[in-house]
Amino acid sequence: MHRKTLTKPDGRALHLYSRNPIPDGIVAPSPSDQPIDANPHLRWHPLRGEWITFAAHRNDRTFLPPPEYNPLAPTTNPEFPTEIPQGDYDVAVFDNRFPSLALDAHDPPSSIVPTSAGTGKCEVVVFTKDAQASLGSLPLDHIKLIVDVWAERYTELGNLEHIKYVMPFENRGVEMGVTLYHPHGQLYAYDHVPPVPARELEHQQAYFETHGTGLLEDHIQKERSEGSRIIVEHGAVVAFIPAFARYPFEVWIAPIRAAASIADLTEQERIDFALVLKTVLLKFDNLFKKRPVFPYLMVMHQAPTDGKSHPEAHLHLEFYPPYRTEDKLKYLAGTELGAGLVAMDTLPETKAAELRAVEVQF
Repeated sequence: MHRKTLTKPDGRALHLYSRNPIPDGIVAPSPSDQPIDANPHLRWHPLRGEWITFAAHRNDRTFLPPPEYNPLAPTTNPEFPTEIPQGDYDVAVFDNRFPSLALDAHDPPSSIVPTSAGTGKCEVVVFTKDAQASLGSLPLDHIKLIVDVWAERYTELGNLEHIKYVMPFENRGVEMGVTLYHPHGQLYAYDHVPPVPARELEHQQAYFETHGTGLLEDHIQKERSEGSRIIVEHGAVVAFIPAFARYPFEVWIAPIRAAASIADLTEQERIDFALVLKTVLLKFDNLFKKRPVFPYLMVMHQAPTDGKSHPEAHLHLEFYPPYRTEDKLKYLAGTELGAGLVAMDTLPETKAAELRAVEVQF
């Protein structure tokens, strides 16, 4: 992996990654030369026992540009100026221009509930310069490079003061709130472990203390033995719809062994991870032929970066596609949003068989 770090005119960092050496002379663009003025803060939800982020400056961020917009051409449309440079590279990572968290957040406003500075870091990961591509359509070695980038950013961000958790994710499709056309994901670095992974880790730790083995590691072995929900397995990595899935096509991708983070994968495991990820994404895209873009949320859960050992943690990707069928969405209803009790009207075994039957070639 080759890397070159540049600075945008507004002071934000731009990291370029490539499978080949990156030439000199690449210019880092930005929509403005004015420094980013973001000061997000957190407010405590006393009934749920969790922090809520408030970043009012994000209300002015750009939304989807017109379809003919070229993100590499700064003069295409001044309303949607480019963020990614021209040049010979594969992946670009830069500080979000409208961050929900900021390392220099300060002086949170007082309120009737406790408040705190919205400390953290938000980065955008542009998977490719090709605005017509998708993560799944990229060559296998390009996806492997993205896995390496995730690992490097996890380590680098996790080493920052105050950062306790790093989560890569991708929102794909307008249904999921995407605001840019080019294939991209994000990296959020938090100063605390957010509620969802925190709850997962709590149960994993209790299981590890009782059994001496990993909760997800043991569950994966049960899934492999039973077999009906396995989507694809290659080498050291497996994809499956868990028996407890909360969405019809909620695929999980994980190493079979309990690797705590993306940075803990061996070189061969990263290759296997990239291949299984590509296979799952192609299956998603081929599942509903009438849909040009199969929407999903993809999130990575892994060990905190708090300087402690986490033998209970088990790296995994979780996909939350909203579709049950080509024309039927899975909406969260009152019992789910209000009570937190998910009501499923499809079986994981049925949807796994449907997805497993989708043929892919690459």
